[in-house]
Amino acid sequence: MRKKTSTVQEIRLRYAADPKRATAPKITSSQDSYVVFKEHFDPDYINIREEFQVLYLNAANQVLGVYRGFSGGITASVVDVRLIMAVALKGLCSGMVIAHNHPSGNLTPSSADKQITQSIKKAGELFNIKLLDHLILTPSESYYSFADEGIL
Repeated sequence: MRKKTSTVQEIRLRYAADPKRATAPKITSSQDSYVVFKEHFDPDYINIREEFQVLYLNAANQVLGVYRGFSGGITASVVDVRLIMAVALKGLCSGMVIAHNHPSGNLTPSSADKQITQSIKKAGELFNIKLLDHLILTPSESYYSFADEGIL
């Protein structure tokens, strides 16, 4: 009998349906994405530290879930593209919208913002998962959409 020397851990996803919501929201615009993200960004921290989140969508652009994967400091958040794609593949999503906040209130995307957007877009293309938009949110109830500005 051969003894097991290693174990592969299972990645688990948890879907928690909102009992107040009859159907999943459908994303048809940056405004739709913004409304969903605003529900998930903690208002007590949006002006203190950066956080990066992902909306995973089915083929009809309905929200499958939100991944609140990364938070950082005042001016940056480390984002791991592999984790984003692992959740996307496990959740069988067809599209994604990403978002992060700028506590400073500045809506201008940094070169790092543009770079991570392109990295996630390219990773998604390998699996036929479309990156639909990247939003930058601010504490002042405003946002910047990469798609609306023609960057994505």
